[in-house]
Amino acid sequence: MQLIVSVAAQTLQLIDPAGSVLRQYPVSTAKAGVGEISGSYQTPRGPHIIRAKIGAEQPANTVFVRRRPTGEIWTPALAEQFPGRDWILTRILWLSGCVPGHNRLGCVDTMRRYVYIHGSPDTAEMGKPGSHGCVRMKNADIIELFDLVPCYAAVDIRED
Repeated sequence: MQLIVSVAAQTLQLIDPAGSVLRQYPVSTAKAGVGEISGSYQTPRGPHIIRAKIGAEQPANTVFVRRRPTGEIWTPALAEQFPGRDWILTRILWLSGCVPGHNRLGCVDTMRRYVYIHGSPDTAEMGKPGSHGCVRMKNADIIELFDLVPCYAAVDIRED
């Protein structure tokens, strides 16, 4: 299995080993565009792998901080209490870059930048850039995807 994220189309495709598209999901990549530098709040490009899968069996809308469930479940009321919070919900696929000097190691290390594919509030708009660097998905979509892809699956983030 391979994942292809198209920044231009704001989609994520699940591709089988024969190259067929099994699923396509709307996503939201970085509002600041693409780039690899730490602190840029941009979505990193190129080949990655899923280094870790976090959140199995957690309920939808589980709130994560530093990859740990906080015990909170996202609601509109909780969002009103914390209006500036970057919500990481439901499941996390933690990405690691594969190209030293481009998206791995040093100041361009995707994993050290804590870039994920993760769930978002149902109010988060998909299909247009809006994240702080991660690839945001609808909660139902990340739950489905999480169960379909293994750790170390390839993820290619493309500008096209």
